[in-house]
Amino acid sequence: MSSETNIGEEMADSIVSAARTSLGDTLRSVVHFTPSGLDVLYTRRDLYDSVERTTEAKSQLVEFERTGFAEGPVRTALASAAGGSDIGAYEFTVRVHGDGFVVRVIQGDAGVLFTTDDMDVAAFEDAATAIRHLLAGT
Repeated sequence: MSSETNIGEEMADSIVSAARTSLGDTLRSVVHFTPSGLDVLYTRRDLYDSVERTTEAKSQLVEFERTGFAEGPVRTALASAAGGSDIGAYEFTVRVHGDGFVVRVIQGDAGVLFTTDDMDVAAFEDAATAIRHLLAGT
């Protein structure tokens, strides 16, 4: 497996497995990313006609979602600061679209994006929590 992010094959398989277990057939894609690279770990067969098209489409999403490397710590600090909302540490982001969702999970200097068809949002917490633990090595 060639990798821009230096993710190992075992970790990549574990991340895809965690997402597939939580989200089932609604899962569209899984992308591992860092501040400087990305690896498409999974794409449902019915979505793109080539690896190049998949990478191009996911690159656009990742470029936008890289803001999370700066955003997450700021959100956590604001939430727990004196006089803050006391809602706890930032965990993950769900973006709602007309026919599906984009979910971003960041842990340290690595992140995972996954996309799904339209579905019940409760499963996202299971997937995001499992992936965050994998990225953290716990």
